[in-house]
Amino acid sequence: MTVCSAPGKVYLFGEHAVVYGEPAVPCAVERRATVRVEAREDDHVRVHAPDLSIDDFTVEYAGSGERDPAVDVPDSLVAAATGYVDAAVEQAREAADAPDAGFDITVESDIPLGAGLGSSAAVVVAGIDAATRELGVELDGEEVADRAFRAEYEVQDGQASRADTFCSAMGGAVRVEGDDCRTIGTPNLPFVVGFDGGAGDTGELVAGVRSLRETYDFAAATVESIGDVVREGEHLLSAADPDGEPSPDLLDSLGRLMDFDHGLLSALGVSSGSLDSMVWAARNAGAHGAKLTGAGGGGCIVALDSTAASETALEYTPGCEDAFRAELATDGVRVEEP
Repeated sequence: MTVCSAPGKVYLFGEHAVVYGEPAVPCAVERRATVRVEAREDDHVRVHAPDLSIDDFTVEYAGSGERDPAVDVPDSLVAAATGYVDAAVEQAREAADAPDAGFDITVESDIPLGAGLGSSAAVVVAGIDAATRELGVELDGEEVADRAFRAEYEVQDGQASRADTFCSAMGGAVRVEGDDCRTIGTPNLPFVVGFDGGAGDTGELVAGVRSLRETYDFAAATVESIGDVVREGEHLLSAADPDGEPSPDLLDSLGRLMDFDHGLLSALGVSSGSLDSMVWAARNAGAHGAKLTGAGGGGCIVALDSTAASETALEYTPGCEDAFRAELATDGVRVEEP
């Protein structure tokens, strides 16, 4: 058996605009998906994924993709819950030149699903790394990231960017612009996450931004403005000591840019009442800045605050189901003890 884990992420800046070639800066955080893989003698794949659905279930299916759900749930739910695992399996088979390889797979995750913290990317990254290692092939982080991107691109009908998968595979803070992906230095920023318990429809939200951008010049300019925010943020980070504590001035400047970014994302229609309430709760509690993270429509916000004030304020904010501090994950995908 091989066990690998990969971290989730928050976007410091740049979600949605990254789909159109603008830069983005996501940061890996210590909420992880763990995938256990054991090779089988046949070509069947058995997936046990208690954290990938509303209800616990196990699905068994053959290489042809035929499924036999162990519980009576709609096929669309089964497909949504296992689609990323399916794609990871196919990438691992291809990388190991083992098209008929079968696996028993268990997926566990402490990353809220569909909430903007990169749960699908973490599952795909950890799954590809664990499955290829189980077949005797070790990929470097960048190849895992590339194969994970291809898997997400397929599942998301061509609307994925490389940001989530590269960040999850490599860890730390990364900078993504189109196909140009690289790690960047950053101090250990004091992230606080608020979660409304919901999840936006990523495909619908991305399509909505695409429609606005194609219809209105000012919407296209808004997307470009998000890219400008990212570049200014990069400039600030490049001048900071990645091994030191972030200065109050740096946090104030980054926070101001996060506030701008949230306003631009709201103008593109991807925020929600619960996300806005959490953003303002954190800001009113003294956070340096706060914004939604991920596709939006529900899910999570991220704030910069080294004190306990924002976390406490979020815990008492109507519509916020959970609030927690999220440490920067310096490790990307890694092997765990079985």
